[in-house]
Amino acid sequence: MTELEAVRLVVFDFDGVFTDNRVWTNERGEESVACWRGDAQGLRRLEEVGVDCFILSTETNPAVGARARKIRAECIQGVADKLSVLRAEVERRGVSLAETAYLGNDVNDAACLEAVGLAVVPADAWPEVVPLASLVLEREGGRGCVRELCDAIWHAKRGAA
Repeated sequence: MTELEAVRLVVFDFDGVFTDNRVWTNERGEESVACWRGDAQGLRRLEEVGVDCFILSTETNPAVGARARKIRAECIQGVADKLSVLRAEVERRGVSLAETAYLGNDVNDAACLEAVGLAVVPADAWPEVVPLASLVLEREGGRGCVRELCDAIWHAKRGAA
């Protein structure tokens, strides 16, 4: 069984993964981000093959929650210690860390990347976390990296069936 076939849970960082890490702030202090529309179809493909997922973000931002609702993804925001939340969620969902993929792009994702069975980073990940990855995607954050990972898992699971 390949690493992709073994995945039962995918955890996504948000900024730099669903987005290109840029943020627009208007004169009222409201933030907006741009996301790649095709990522939602990738999440539907995970559902098709029985893979659970959620977003785990350090940020507390209404834009993150709004996008998560739109793409029907559970979202946990405002997390200072991502690894402790990841461990609790894995246990709650009845999967192991070895059966978990984590897609993150920056140093605040390092502990999670080190803990999971499949550590994944986008093509433009911060250089310090690239060596932690089992899989470096071809697409950048906010430019289809989520879809790329979802499609790879979908193909692996369908080929294994």
